[in-house]
Amino acid sequence: MSALTPQSDMPTPTTDKITQAAMETIYLCKFRVSMDGEWLCLRELDDISLTPDHEPNPEDSWEDLTELVEKMRHDPEDPNYLMANERMNLMNMAKLSIKGLIESALNLGRTLDSDYAPLQQFFVVMEHCLKHGLKAKKTFLGQNKSFWGPLELVEKLVPEAAEITASVKDLPGLRTPVGRGRAWLRLALMQKKLSEYMKALINRKDLLSEFYEANALMMEEEGAIISGLLVGLNVIDANFCMKGEDLDSQVGVIDFSMYLKEGPIAKSSDEDVQITAILDQKNYVEELNRQLSATVNNLQTKVDALEKSNTKLTEELAVANNRIITMQEEMERMKEDSTYFSKGNKQERPADGQTLTEVRKHLKEETQLRLDIEKELEVQIGMRQEMEMAMKMLDKDVCEKQDALVALRQQLDDLRALKHELSFKLQSSDLAVKQKTELNSRLEEKTNQMAATIKQLEQSEKDLVKQAKTLSSTASKLLQKQH
Repeated sequence: MSALTPQSDMPTPTTDKITQAAMETIYLCKFRVSMDGEWLCLRELDDISLTPDHEPNPEDSWEDLTELVEKMRHDPEDPNYLMANERMNLMNMAKLSIKGLIESALNLGRTLDSDYAPLQQFFVVMEHCLKHGLKAKKTFLGQNKSFWGPLELVEKLVPEAAEITASVKDLPGLRTPVGRGRAWLRLALMQKKLSEYMKALINRKDLLSEFYEANALMMEEEGAIISGLLVGLNVIDANFCMKGEDLDSQVGVIDFSMYLKEGPIAKSSDEDVQITAILDQKNYVEELNRQLSATVNNLQTKVDALEKSNTKLTEELAVANNRIITMQEEMERMKEDSTYFSKGNKQERPADGQTLTEVRKHLKEETQLRLDIEKELEVQIGMRQEMEMAMKMLDKDVCEKQDALVALRQQLDDLRALKHELSFKLQSSDLAVKQKTELNSRLEEKTNQMAATIKQLEQSEKDLVKQAKTLSSTASKLLQKQH
């Protein structure tokens, strides 16, 4: 740090400001990534000046600053310092990622999926946090670092996590521990218990010491802070489809462009804001009009279907009535036959007993058939009444929709008229601005001409003064010669 020279065109900051900036700085490769409110600011380390200025200044002495920074940083090669710096970087990134994810999800107002960019960045940051300070395990393929081992411990601490752990193990497309860990994080977020699981895991440092170094993020207070920040993600609804997603070969790279501070944006004029609001209202009304038109078309289709069904039911009812009349005539005829047999000769009854039994049986069947037809008629009448009631309600609903459509069209016409009026005013204002600009240019030309004239007059005045002085000196000399 002390070998770098300060730039001459940059102001020398005070000791307090530099101390605060050093505490809020993320060092990443050859860039300094400093916190500025809710944003990140990137600058190359080669462009940063940290040596004392040649001009002495007791308040802003760079020598005192160098000593202060060296005291704060101790040895830059110290592993403990490097690990602490990495923990601070990861915690700041987690803060920005979680806050950005919550705000964008609430503004979006829908269930998030795996293609949502802020959600992808959140999982990348969480993966880096879980990988920080992992101990390397030796296998027959070499050393391996995976955060799946610590996550497997959660099911022993929280029984509810056993379900997602079993689901991860049963997924057919996962072949590596890294892929299983990524799937576990997604399922825990869907379950809205990621903060609870992480808190339970961080509280058991005796178990984590088997997987992490003593100065890893999960073993220090930064891990507890991140687990507290994860509570805010319970307001987010997420839905992931694990089947077919390649979680084993994904590359976890943090996209800093999502958090970089952008330049100032020019403010729009009041008229532009009004026109934008009117256009938004117009688009909303047009969309609502399209939806209402689609609803009216659907209702009209339903009305046509109900009319066809009603016609069919009317035909069936007429057929049923004809059948009932026919059955009543047959019943009357059977009654007459029964009366005839009952009044006949008693001597002939034994001979015609079998015929009478058949007639009674037939009469009983016809009576039962008549009852069935009457029940069916009642059902058909009830259905017809219901259909008529539904038709009336549909007609009423269609009338209301048509009235609303007429009102919306009237509003649309008013908005169009207002838009034309605002456009005319805007054109008038542009014309007035143009005229004022031309007038200003003319006034400037006249001003320049007057300034030139004034300069000429001043020059003439100077010449006259010189001539007057010359004449006065000549006159004085003549007077002296006369005396």
